[in-house]
Amino acid sequence: MDLSDQEVVREVVKACARGDAKYQKMLYKKMYSSMMAVCYRYAGRPEDAKDLFQEGFIKVFKKIDRFNFKGSLEGWIRRIMVNNAIDYYRKNKNKFAMSETLVKAEQIPDEGAEEMLFEGISSRDLLDCVQQLSPMYRAVFNLYVLDDYTHAEIAEELNISEGTSKSNLSKAKRNLKKMIKEKLNDVNK
Repeated sequence: MDLSDQEVVREVVKACARGDAKYQKMLYKKMYSSMMAVCYRYAGRPEDAKDLFQEGFIKVFKKIDRFNFKGSLEGWIRRIMVNNAIDYYRKNKNKFAMSETLVKAEQIPDEGAEEMLFEGISSRDLLDCVQQLSPMYRAVFNLYVLDDYTHAEIAEELNISEGTSKSNLSKAKRNLKKMIKEKLNDVNK
C-alpha cells in the first residue's frame, strides 16, 4: 500500500470510514512501527506506549472521515497520536507534578558542540535516555525537539506557562547530557 499515492490514500480513507476491517487492518499494520515509535517517545514504559497506540488508533478510525486530504495521512495520524499523548499528560498532570519537584538536574558544563556528545551512542541508547526523563520533561522535550512545537504551543497544550516549558526543556537537556555522559563512560571502561 503506497500512502504517497493520493488515489490509494482516498481509497483507504473511504474504506476505513465505512468500517471496512480489511483496510483498517492494512492501515494499522502500515502505520504500526512509525506510530508506535511516536507513542514510545512519550510513554514511560512499553506497556504505556502500547496503550497510547491503541487509544490513538481508536481515535484515528473514529475521526478518519474528517481527514481532508491536505497534507499526508501519516502526518494526520501522527498528530492524533501526539495529541493523545498530550491528553494523557493532562489527565495525569497532578501525579506528574509531584514527581517533578523531586527531580533535580545536575548542572553539567557545556564542553563544545552538543553534537559531539552524541558521537559514540546508539539511537537505541539515546531513546532509552529520553525514556528515563520524568514524564513532564519527556513530554516537553518530545514536543519541542521532535515534534517542532513552540513553547507557546506546549504551554497551551500542557496547561503550563511558557517559562515552565522553557525550564523543563532546559532541565530535560541537562538530564539527557548527564545520562549520555554516564552511558559513554560505561562504554569506555
